Amino acid sequence: MFDQLKAELDSIIERDPAAKSRIEVYFLYPSFKAVRAYRRAHKHYEKGHFFRARAISQRALRKTGIEIHPGAKIGKNLFIDHGTGVVIGETTEIGDNCTVYQGVTLGGTGKETGKRHPTLGNNVMVGAGARVLGPFKVGDNSKIAANAVVLSEVPPNCTAVGVPARIVKRDGVRVGDLDQIHFPDPVSQEMCVMRHELEQLIKSEHEQETQNK
Repeated sequence: MFDQLKAELDSIIERDPAAKSRIEVYFLYPSFKAVRAYRRAHKHYEKGHFFRARAISQRALRKTGIEIHPGAKIGKNLFIDHGTGVVIGETTEIGDNCTVYQGVTLGGTGKETGKRHPTLGNNVMVGAGARVLGPFKVGDNSKIAANAVVLSEVPPNCTAVGVPARIVKRDGVRVGDLDQIHFPDPVSQEMCVMRHELEQLIKSEHEQETQNK
């Protein structure tokens, strides 16, 4: 248990340049406290002590601003950076060495039953304010950009950005011409389609009037 605790502290220090020591992380990092509370709550949850498990998780929420349902399954060395506003749903599964930033929701869409929340592979990074919604998988080593809304599966070694999220990089190679800034505007695209249809309609009516004359 001590070795696992030390490994989690060291993993946070490796990923957070602001962390100066294990003691600082242990006593002052709300994300570390939230994950420790989750692990206690999860043990009670697995034994069927649901009320006790939720009591622990709700107490941690009040103290840290991080809500982790005790039914979630979380691997080793999860780092929640800053953490305020993070929500992790009941059927979420998180692999090893993942990083989640503030304001992230790993939730459901309200349409599913049973497995309702996402599965993150190993070494996944989810940027601040991102929403990952639904019972699909985000593959190993993938990254979700800040404020992205992910509604479908993300393959391994990919970067997803935007609303709704699209894959812009796979295995280190950019996919198409998309990046985090230059996204096609769906409203402009729809306006272009409507303009083309209107022009075709006017042209057709003009040809019909010419024929009638």
